[in-house]
Amino acid sequence: MACTQLAQPKNTLILFHVRPDGDAVGSALALKLLLEASGSRAWCMCQNEVPQRLSFLSEGIQQSTLPSALPLDFVPERIVAVDTASMAQLGELYERFAGKIDIKIDHHSKGDDYADYLVVDNAAAAGEIVFDISREFLRRGLIKTLPPKLDFCLYAAISSDTGCFKYSNVTPKTHIRSAELLNSGVDAAGINQLLFDSKSMEVLAAEKAGFDTLKMFHKGKIAVVYFTNEMKTKLGILDEHLETLIDVARSVEGVEVAIAVRQPTEKKSFRVSTRSQGTVDVSTVCAAFGGGGHAKASGCTILADSIEHAAFLVVSEVEKQMN
Repeated sequence: MACTQLAQPKNTLILFHVRPDGDAVGSALALKLLLEASGSRAWCMCQNEVPQRLSFLSEGIQQSTLPSALPLDFVPERIVAVDTASMAQLGELYERFAGKIDIKIDHHSKGDDYADYLVVDNAAAAGEIVFDISREFLRRGLIKTLPPKLDFCLYAAISSDTGCFKYSNVTPKTHIRSAELLNSGVDAAGINQLLFDSKSMEVLAAEKAGFDTLKMFHKGKIAVVYFTNEMKTKLGILDEHLETLIDVARSVEGVEVAIAVRQPTEKKSFRVSTRSQGTVDVSTVCAAFGGGGHAKASGCTILADSIEHAAFLVVSEVEKQMN
């Protein structure tokens, strides 16, 4: 159904979640290229700008994704949300587009049914779903050839959300789709180097500071790292430099659940990221606080007296599944 709806040439606004990752950015940009090739005018929008480390994806496609960058003559006739499980993930755009989204393209098993949707919860990334849509457009003759850089964005999206194909969400279909992308000439080595092997000094400084806050719980099976707003200010760190903070906790030997707790502003509101390397379903953990995601990777926002208190609440919820 989504393919049929998307095939109709319309001005299409493509939304994706705050603090965008490689899957959100790559999938949204790929969809933009696909729709433009089939006769639509399309524009990507997010509360946040594309992080510097992912700017290689948007280069030559769209200079800015901020709401203020929307062309004055662009009047949306169709609104699509990509890689966004719940409306709350749109951040400040929530109220602006509540009840106005026409299509939801997502791969998270838990979320809100806020629009007609194409949710494939066994897809490793939203990029896999957009890949299938692009090939269906080709099959139907809606486009003659794939737009330049479309497969580049799709490979980055899939590789990003699978940790370079090492996470448990990878399926045989993930490798089959990726093989087709490689066959199209995508520079996989170059993309993966930019995604995983190249870090700015700010990111390295954030990881070092995060390691210094590392705390272990439940006989070493739970690892937690913290990053307060005060730490950000002191080090000159931006939120986009904290995306790999969770990896500090996840890399500790014996850890089954990794937790990163960040304080985006001076307010007592804390952003929590969780990763499971065992049997704990962290989507259930985060759902207890109004968040969600995957069984192995989820997030939520918690109001608490302190960052330590926020971490305690999450750890307590994790331990319910461990006891």
